[in-house]
Amino acid sequence: MRHSLRCAHKFTVPAMLAALCLWPGALPAQTQTAMKENILLKPWSGPYGGVPPFDQVRIADFKPALEQGMAESRSAMEAITASKEPPSFENTIVAMERMDATLDRVRAIYSTWAGTMSSGEFRAVETEMAPKLAAHRDQVHQNAALFKRIEAVYQSPEMKKLTPEQQRLVWDYYTDFVRAGAKLREEQKKKIAEINQRLATLYTKFSNNVLRDEEHYVHYLSKDQLGGLPQEFVASAAQAASERGRKGEYAVLNTRSSMDPFLTYSTERGLREKVWRTFYSRGDNNDEYDNKAIISEILKLRAERTKLQGYDSFAHRALEKQVAKTPEAAMNLLMQMWPAAIARVKEEVADMQAIAVKEGARITIEPWDYRFYAEKVRKAKYDLDSNEVKQYLQLEKLREGMFWAATRLFGYEFAAVTDVPVYHPDVRVWRASQGGKHVGLFYFDPYARTGKRSGAWMSAYRPQQRLAGEISPIVSNNSNFVKGAPGQPVLISWDDARTLFHEFGHALHGLSSNVTYPAQAGTSVARDYVELPSQIYERWLGTTQLLNEFARHHETGKAMPKELLDKIERSEKFNQGFLSTEFLASALIDMKLHTMGEPVEIDAAKYERETLAALNMPKELPMRHRMPQFAHIFSSEGYAAGYYSYLWADALTADAWEAFEEGKGPYDTEVAKRFFDLILSRGDTMDPAEAYRKFRGRDVDTGALMRHRGFATK
Repeated sequence: MRHSLRCAHKFTVPAMLAALCLWPGALPAQTQTAMKENILLKPWSGPYGGVPPFDQVRIADFKPALEQGMAESRSAMEAITASKEPPSFENTIVAMERMDATLDRVRAIYSTWAGTMSSGEFRAVETEMAPKLAAHRDQVHQNAALFKRIEAVYQSPEMKKLTPEQQRLVWDYYTDFVRAGAKLREEQKKKIAEINQRLATLYTKFSNNVLRDEEHYVHYLSKDQLGGLPQEFVASAAQAASERGRKGEYAVLNTRSSMDPFLTYSTERGLREKVWRTFYSRGDNNDEYDNKAIISEILKLRAERTKLQGYDSFAHRALEKQVAKTPEAAMNLLMQMWPAAIARVKEEVADMQAIAVKEGARITIEPWDYRFYAEKVRKAKYDLDSNEVKQYLQLEKLREGMFWAATRLFGYEFAAVTDVPVYHPDVRVWRASQGGKHVGLFYFDPYARTGKRSGAWMSAYRPQQRLAGEISPIVSNNSNFVKGAPGQPVLISWDDARTLFHEFGHALHGLSSNVTYPAQAGTSVARDYVELPSQIYERWLGTTQLLNEFARHHETGKAMPKELLDKIERSEKFNQGFLSTEFLASALIDMKLHTMGEPVEIDAAKYERETLAALNMPKELPMRHRMPQFAHIFSSEGYAAGYYSYLWADALTADAWEAFEEGKGPYDTEVAKRFFDLILSRGDTMDPAEAYRKFRGRDVDTGALMRHRGFATK
């Protein structure tokens, strides 16, 4: 993602930040020696232009490495601001692109531990360093001398002589500094810095509270409680219980990958309710790990800071540089979908209730029943059994399939490598190449484990660039599939398969980058544009060509029969009420929270309940991410006032996919080349709306999204 830690040493540093200024020459000799031995501070060595030294990491090294990285960045920044040369693109903007080399390497490994290898020891470091890193970021954004140089370049005659990519880079720096308050009075800057440090602490605490609840709450089942569960789920649950010292039992973990199949297949309604309530209560258990008070403070501080920065609301500031531009535009798209989505939920619930009545179940459909009865409806309407489909969805075969599609479309080749260190035995690495030329490395970490946050995500350990030579990218995909018993294939659901392809779309975005400046590389694009490459890549999973080759029965090895393929295609629009509504509810709550202009205290539980009621949220399903566990918007600011972006990108995706359909089909190499050249490889070197217009030949047609979801269009 875009480099957010632009670092500086101010000529006048507030006393509260002075302790961060750790100049190497001022350190004791013993400390300097320890620094030299700290593997995190050394340039990456080894093959492929150097690789992260994951096998040599010690948690004790993180704090001194981060502090040293910040000190080096401040030293470099002081050199920029102290220069007697007139500000220029080269001595100011390019110098800033180079100044974070050490800190970027340290943070790449630090972030990997935060997401995949967290522990009590690491969380203590994280809690201490979060406000320091926030203060460090503020030191650069509030450096008057630095901003003066950036502004001088932005307003200089040189600006017109720069390439479009260079002009956009200057504009990005200038705009980010202004948005952060570079033009504010000193007392305002100081207040913003204090708010940012407090927010950093709150974000870390929110995230760790959710992770604690995911690790702490596990449902252990006995053999007589396994009714309806597929054999592969039972095997995985037995393995998970055994790993936790409960051999002979079966563990339902408090993660989506474990919860979802359990609610889909378990015939034990009472257990379904318990598992559902436990999962959707993460961060909301009225104990020391409860996130509701944290949410209230986060929102109040964001609103207070936004007011200082001169924006109507946090959302207005957050969307200023996005494709949507305004909260009103985002809300318009969300509300365009909302009535159709909840109307479809009503139809889906009626279908489910009818089956429940027919079977003699004296129940009213509740949230813990939705997946279970939706599966029955799927069988009745489409004669499609999700568990039957799952027998053909082997994780490893699908991983091969996602590589294969990248080869067909973009000419990539992937070769497994074993000559690079990894941070856990589950992690494997592939070398990506095009036309025999090395492109980058892809790390794959697929399984759930203690210390790994839930969900699925892509990370960029190193962005592509040409500023410091031909630097190749290193990216990773991280998932939380439940590991099977030794020797047994891991079978995954259709939804999980889509997620697998989604995250690989992000990885391809990072691998395909072809830019000069690291701040513009790969996925460093507008938040509501970054999901386009990932969401469109999901579409290739459902193509007949790919499924014929890689959807192989785990026992017989036979390809998925055409009859089953046809059923999958016919059911493509099935359950869109549930899927659309659970997402839209989260996106609407996010946007409504962040369009509150005044800093006020809120009761998170009451706000969520009353806002959903006002929207006529169906009682039979929850938001996809309830507020106390909504890490997208409360563990950082990455998706705050930006969760809508998945829908915005989905509108782009639906329209872009129609470009393939209008051509020679999903593997049309001419359309694929245009997509690669104008979207995958461009990074942030041009305005995304312009890039999309060049790809499509026009602006996006949002009607394509309604058509894809099977909703009527006027």
